[in-house]
Amino acid sequence: MEFVFVGPMIVILLLGIMSYGGYFWLAHCVQQLANDAARAAVAGLTASERQSLAQSTIDSEISDYPFLTASEMVTTVNTQTDAMTLSIAYDASQTPFFALGSLVPMPPSTIMRTATVKLAGY
Repeated sequence: MEFVFVGPMIVILLLGIMSYGGYFWLAHCVQQLANDAARAAVAGLTASERQSLAQSTIDSEISDYPFLTASEMVTTVNTQTDAMTLSIAYDASQTPFFALGSLVPMPPSTIMRTATVKLAGY
């Protein structure tokens, strides 16, 4: 009889743990892609070359992350005088971790991460 009351709560708790664990994993993967793309893009001399280097790095490395797809990712490179910032916005709404959004309250489905590299010296 006790399981009738406790069982659904345990199931929802386990689904929440899996959903949030998946979300944090996706956020970490997007951050790693941003870091790698920023390191590659710093070699470019112009803004378009940096954007191209960042995108080619993302395209070559995205296959290492099973639930990420390049079509759901928007990459922007912003260059100031002393730093370059690469931003990635990833729409994770189609991943299996967000399928349980009606049972478990989830964070926003757009994961935004940035990586900044200082330019010209220390």
